[in-house]
Amino acid sequence: MQFGIFSVGDVTPDPTTGRTPTERERIKAMVAIALKAEEVGLDVFATGEHHNPPFVPSSPTTMLGYIAARTERLVLSTATTLITTNDPVKIAEDYAMLQHLADGRVDLIMGRGNTGPVYPWFGQDIREGVNLAIENYGLLHKLWREDVVDWEGKFRTPLQSFTATPRPLDGVPPFVWHGSIRSPEIAEQAAYYGDGFFHNNIFWPIEHTEKMVNLYRQRYAHYGHGTPEQAIVGLGGQVFMRKNSQDAVREFRPYFDNAPVYGHGPSLEDFTEQTPLTVGSPQQVIERTLTFREYAGDYQRQLFLMDHAGLPLKTVLEQLDILGEEVVPVLRKEFATGRPAGVPDAPTHRSLLAAAMESEEVPAA
Repeated sequence: MQFGIFSVGDVTPDPTTGRTPTERERIKAMVAIALKAEEVGLDVFATGEHHNPPFVPSSPTTMLGYIAARTERLVLSTATTLITTNDPVKIAEDYAMLQHLADGRVDLIMGRGNTGPVYPWFGQDIREGVNLAIENYGLLHKLWREDVVDWEGKFRTPLQSFTATPRPLDGVPPFVWHGSIRSPEIAEQAAYYGDGFFHNNIFWPIEHTEKMVNLYRQRYAHYGHGTPEQAIVGLGGQVFMRKNSQDAVREFRPYFDNAPVYGHGPSLEDFTEQTPLTVGSPQQVIERTLTFREYAGDYQRQLFLMDHAGLPLKTVLEQLDILGEEVVPVLRKEFATGRPAGVPDAPTHRSLLAAAMESEEVPAA
């Protein structure tokens, strides 16, 4: 099972000091966080994609390419690649290029995004969001698997005898997760292609996450990709830790109370009760995260959000030390216990290449 972190790249004032980091400071902080993730033994770093203040990661491939040059084993991913407002041709070429530079340590989480004004900025209509996601990904899937593409759709000009360059590394496209919080159509899309399904799992109650994951698993089996238990599932989560829970709650409360995404809403206590947010000791984080398996089944990837709401870089790096030293080693062991033999690991470039080579060796019936 893979463990890692994702960042949305928000530029938020620290409510305890009133200071807002500069865009440069926030960008550099995200890089430092990724390097720390590899240092403490995590598997994945994922960056969001946003094109509006107060966020900075408008160019994920630029950031991930820079991080790739400074890391050796970290899987580089996206918390959202905007399949709705990006041209599929540009996605195909940008991420294939990154795949070569990073020696295959690349995958993507496709999503529609949650900022309505972005659509017209890139010439699209938010009312077509789901249709854009379906059509654009269909084209991207084709571009990575066919050397010469002829294609015509509704939302972009046709392609005639087009070849996206560079071609995917070793002929194996980056693995794709389809990220969604609320849209069953996206779970269906992930299942149709046999791709992964990533449920953000940070704002919604258990019942909703369970419903979405089960829908994906059932449809994955329906399309003949394997059993429901073999479907590839990823979950998000939010944590803040200190040695004892009282210190964690006291330190995190002002950040929670003023956070743009949930500040001035439910209390910290209500939010932690109703969603997977865990604020407490490392042991409490371990115990809470292990319960995810009870409603999502045995899954392949767990990403935590840790650098948001104005938390200073020093604090985030301390959180990563705790996560890497005290939490993830226990989670690795516990999640492995009782895991059925038929449940696959998270796909990597190496495993996908091995599967492709094996299928080529099997003669056609």
